[in-house]
Amino acid sequence: MTDAAELIATSDDTLLSGRVKLRQPLNGYRVAIDPVLLAAAVPARDDDRVLDIGCGTGAASLCLAARVPDCRIIGLERDHALAQLARDNIARNDFVDRLAVIDGDLLHPPAALARGSFAQVMANPPFLEASRAAASPVAARAAAAVESQAMLKDWVDFALAMLRDKGILTLIQRADRLGDLLAALGVRAGGIVLFPLWPGEGKPAKRILLQARKGSAAPLTLAQGLVLHRADGRNSEAAEAILRHGAALQLVS
Repeated sequence: MTDAAELIATSDDTLLSGRVKLRQPLNGYRVAIDPVLLAAAVPARDDDRVLDIGCGTGAASLCLAARVPDCRIIGLERDHALAQLARDNIARNDFVDRLAVIDGDLLHPPAALARGSFAQVMANPPFLEASRAAASPVAARAAAAVESQAMLKDWVDFALAMLRDKGILTLIQRADRLGDLLAALGVRAGGIVLFPLWPGEGKPAKRILLQARKGSAAPLTLAQGLVLHRADGRNSEAAEAILRHGAALQLVS
């Protein structure tokens, strides 16, 4: 039987100036800078177990694995074809001993994912609420951008359930969903860091990185954030270090 992933037209691309090889669909969701920035912000250490919720073709997991050589990463992906592409990408990057992908839906978690078993959880949830979105006619692109059965709160609930006590959640989201994120976290996590991603100097942030520690009562921090582009449109020096050279993104100094 032909695997579903073999029926998808794909392109062979790279991230981190070629350090990461990525095969991804030609149509539908195409990886941009969000998963690279997300991976850079995860404060994983050697031997940490990391869960990547909605891993897609594995971009964030691969970038994190390239930066932290001895962490162990499990991706969860409900789209079987994307999960198969992620496994292919793991093999092409020689990460089979450290990365794995599980087919499954966060609303009905696979038994293989034990609650409270991860030191780190990262996620790039869909940005748009279905009631306010003009969904793309391309189903795969709409699935990546628009919430379906799983709402943003469901993503946060699942992430916190998977984290061990004092484990760290890192996610990227639209800045205008910040209120929804904070409401979803409630009092279950603290030490929250809000890290704006500014498109350019003097421009309002469209994206935000959020980091929180499960079971912490530490206060919230509004970080300085990162300016992504110079006035001429080129990447800022700090953004270039992350996107091209795989540098870590420290949310607080």
